[in-house]
Amino acid sequence: MKRVITYGTFDLFHLGHVRLLRRLAALGDELVVGCSTDEFNKLKGKKSVMPFEQRLEILEACRYVAKVIPEREWDQKRGDITREEISVFGMGDDWTGKFDDLKDLCEVVYLPRTEDISTTQLRAEVKRMAEG
Repeated sequence: MKRVITYGTFDLFHLGHVRLLRRLAALGDELVVGCSTDEFNKLKGKKSVMPFEQRLEILEACRYVAKVIPEREWDQKRGDITREEISVFGMGDDWTGKFDDLKDLCEVVYLPRTEDISTTQLRAEVKRMAEG
């Protein structure tokens, strides 16, 4: 069985997330998603609109996702890849080169992001609309 893994916050779940997960799922038989916890996001200097539990539930409901695990720290990826028997590690191309050190464990791929949509853009648009 070919298993794929990816990581992210998946805040304000949107079409770009769906398309990325669909493309990653097509690379193997099962897709495992590491969802950043609120505590980990705080360490990264990020604050999610949606709490971890809600983001987790949304990911679990996505038909492309076989399993969701909490992402608690940067250094857990090597252990996750081994434990989950991962064949492919995939991320959006905004991370190109950042995880090449994992190539000794599995194939590493960087997929293009969906144009004209991102959580950052959604936040800005909601803020703009709220301001009038």
